[in-house]
Amino acid sequence: MKISVVGLGKLGSPILAVLASKGNEVIGIDVNKEFVSQVNQGKAPIHEPSLQQFISLHSSKIRATSDYEEAISQSDVTLVIVPTPSGRDGTFSNEYLLRSMEQIGHSLKKKQGYHLVVIKSTVMPGSTGGEIKDALEKASERTVGSDLGLCYSPEFIALGSVIQNLLAPDLILIGESDKKAGDILQEIYRNTCGETVQVQRMNFVNAEIAKIAINTYVTTKISYANMLSEVCERINGADVDVVTSAVGKDSRIGSKYLRAGNAFGGPCFPRDNVAFGALATQIGARADLAFATQELNQFQDTRLIRLIEENSKGKKVGILGLSYKPGTYVVEESQGVRIANYLCKNGYQVSVYDPMALEEAALVLQKSVCLAKSVQECFEGSDTLVLMTPWDEILREISPSIGMGKTVIDCWRSLSRKACGSDCNLISLGHGSTLNMAYN
Repeated sequence: MKISVVGLGKLGSPILAVLASKGNEVIGIDVNKEFVSQVNQGKAPIHEPSLQQFISLHSSKIRATSDYEEAISQSDVTLVIVPTPSGRDGTFSNEYLLRSMEQIGHSLKKKQGYHLVVIKSTVMPGSTGGEIKDALEKASERTVGSDLGLCYSPEFIALGSVIQNLLAPDLILIGESDKKAGDILQEIYRNTCGETVQVQRMNFVNAEIAKIAINTYVTTKISYANMLSEVCERINGADVDVVTSAVGKDSRIGSKYLRAGNAFGGPCFPRDNVAFGALATQIGARADLAFATQELNQFQDTRLIRLIEENSKGKKVGILGLSYKPGTYVVEESQGVRIANYLCKNGYQVSVYDPMALEEAALVLQKSVCLAKSVQECFEGSDTLVLMTPWDEILREISPSIGMGKTVIDCWRSLSRKACGSDCNLISLGHGSTLNMAYN
């Protein structure tokens, strides 16, 4: 099939590469001419594991342009994955989507035959069947139906494993204008993910609600695990990993994302949770769980800062890990960045290290924060270390020799006393045996 993809960022580029790997002829569209140039040179425009490999192997079926008309005229299906930034009230803006609908629509006026447009950006309920559909119909001078299909089909992916998530998703969500549009999109997914992939088809608004509802439910599980972590810290002998392992065995609950650690971050979870609360407020419904989840998530900063202040031997603190999760350079809503900036503003000398995200973090960190070039350099410049992101690259470099005489706060319980050294003051979040005395 011939498919165009609008937006070649963190999700668009992997989608382009995965579709090409399944034999489709794909053409990317982006206003960023550097992205377009890199794709046409066979280079991945963003960093994502396996992306460069996929582009290199299937470059004969991939190209890119900034010209909508060129791409639309040479494709049968257009996937749109452009930013929908959050507004002050927490809801998503369709500004960039509407611009894309105008461009796609104007291009469709010069093209004969059926064309399917698929919205993959996260939107507020009512958007696809409302102003997005209106903008597409107005610009194309077509009516969604016989010769123009429209679907809403967001992805459920995690940065750092996007390729894997695209190839083997838990479910496919399709909000469809009509059966023909849904059938075409379902066939693309079956070809990409296999015949057994779970496909849920419904109208636009149900799909829009389901997308943010799923992410909101996941954030609730994360915050619940972090709540259990603090409870366990205050009871001698308690271990949050033992508790969550037992809780997760119950089939009504499940173990996925039920792991205590940092506050949740990244480009999706925080804003989807806020958007769900904003939606409920607008329509006069209650979303107490969403608001409580957000409050608990924000409290994780206070909780960790308190531990640092109460257990620091001096005013030199190192932060290990700045990306919001391992495997990505993204620092959006990163707790590590927030903690580093807070400590810096409150008189601490702060050193930070991350194997991938230092360059991105430098753009949002206080200027006086020291960017260490290695784990060892971060250790040497600090009295207290905080393991924020459990990168394998970081864990491998920690040894008894560099942990000597230090306080190490392990947010993920990834370190052992043997690894850090017998004279290291190792504090593991969620372990009552190491933390309950701090609250007495």
